[in-house]
Amino acid sequence: MEQNVIVAGVGMIPFAKPGQSAPYHQMGAEAARHALADAGIGYAQVQQAYAGYVYGDSTCGQKAVYDVGRTGIPVINVNNNCSSGSTALYLARQAVASGAAECVLALGFEQMRPGALPIVFPDRPSPFDDFIAVADDYIGPSEAPFALHLFAAAGRAHMDRYGTQPETFARIAVKARSHAAHNPYSVFRDPITVDEVLASKTMLDPLTKLQCCPPTCGAAAAILCTPEFARRHGIPARVAIVGQAMVSDADDSFSGDPIAAVGAGITARAAREVYRQVGHGPEGFDAIEVHDCFTINELITYEALGLAEPGRGERIVADGDNTYGGRWVVNPSGGLLSKGHPLGATGLAQCAELNWQLRGQAGERQIEGARRALQHNVGLGSAVVVTAYAAL
Repeated sequence: MEQNVIVAGVGMIPFAKPGQSAPYHQMGAEAARHALADAGIGYAQVQQAYAGYVYGDSTCGQKAVYDVGRTGIPVINVNNNCSSGSTALYLARQAVASGAAECVLALGFEQMRPGALPIVFPDRPSPFDDFIAVADDYIGPSEAPFALHLFAAAGRAHMDRYGTQPETFARIAVKARSHAAHNPYSVFRDPITVDEVLASKTMLDPLTKLQCCPPTCGAAAAILCTPEFARRHGIPARVAIVGQAMVSDADDSFSGDPIAAVGAGITARAAREVYRQVGHGPEGFDAIEVHDCFTINELITYEALGLAEPGRGERIVADGDNTYGGRWVVNPSGGLLSKGHPLGATGLAQCAELNWQLRGQAGERQIEGARRALQHNVGLGSAVVVTAYAAL
């Protein structure tokens, strides 16, 4: 890390079910305005913008940014599947840390349709073919949507290898709802029980409907700047990015292990690099936002981030070390399972939540004394971004 980068402001809008949101450019512009207001600066001070989204035509980023202002700055569109928002954050952080810009906007948005994620271009090779082949070899071919197929295979592999119980996955969904109950930005806030999770419709064994994140519309944003820029503009330097790594696939993703195919190996590599940068491991963090697109991925991520040894993530759930009063609070926002998952916005929504936690501005879901936070975001195909924040 060349230097710490200040998170000058964050903003997001309440997430919504498909068909119940404003158009993508209006959502994106609103989130950007919230982040600018939080930073206390105008759009004229922003020197670059990175816009993350998945389902949209090229230059949707310009359409959203132009609703905020047309100052002629570079607008870079980012599509890295479900990690598009955190990839935009990664690029914005690099621009500031390298000295290419003093103040940068990272923006993420998504206007989604109902239903599971589709293969949009079936007339050409899919970037997911090699990953799907791993799932096919483990649980057989499936007509299920590709993401469900991949994570169901990973869940089956974890159960086969370690004896993980279905109730463990269900308890992760229950925990997500209990956290989301206090988050006004979340789509699903009503409590659920383990029995309700297990009794909900089986999507692809072992995953039931309440263990799968919903398609969602929404937007979130962050303003990043140098410490010098913050001083000149009277911006309180409350939170900084103190470690960050982005990793794509290596050979182990295609070794035949479904757990590796959904990002466990690349998550571990990114996490080790961030821990090297900050000088401590997962024990040094209070709040953690992980990419819980399915319950199984939260459990896998506990182990990949080093919160538990491989096969021991179930103990974190059993001991309550993933919630208030435990060792960590994982997904205080409610996570993707309850807050929702507008693909391009997810990474920046995680950023916003963790910054609110470190500032002591998270309301009823505030983690007492939170000083350091960790963010994990994965996009199949693949890209993992792990980011560490510290209160200043």
